[in-house]
Amino acid sequence: MIRASLVLFSALALNAAAAPAATCSGPNPAIVSVAVSNVSTNGSLNTYNITGTVRNMGSQGQPSNTLQFVDISQYGNKLDSKGIPPLAAGQSYRFNYQWQRNVEARRGSTPLEFRIRMAQGSDCNPANGVGHLTF
Repeated sequence: MIRASLVLFSALALNAAAAPAATCSGPNPAIVSVAVSNVSTNGSLNTYNITGTVRNMGSQGQPSNTLQFVDISQYGNKLDSKGIPPLAAGQSYRFNYQWQRNVEARRGSTPLEFRIRMAQGSDCNPANGVGHLTF
């Protein structure tokens, strides 16, 4: 049951998190994937392990003083933030997030948004800095 659900969640994630590839002049951190990588059950709770990837799609690397995060939200409410290190041009970084919900929760009832937030640094194409996942 869990393995079948994992396949379905992964398929949904591929459609939900695809970000358009765009190269621009400068650093361009983009969320290129967000997917449920594993589900474990403990009593009445399922724990969803979510893996996301941020890639610098730009033509330049980010300076060492870049300060950036992936903010994780649901219905506009920020749940958590994951720090992302400065990335060279073409470099990727994976982040992980866990979400718990009741085993009886309806499929497709949990939407999450993953959005890059630049606290210090630049992003020449902020439009590709968001990913969505519904499971």
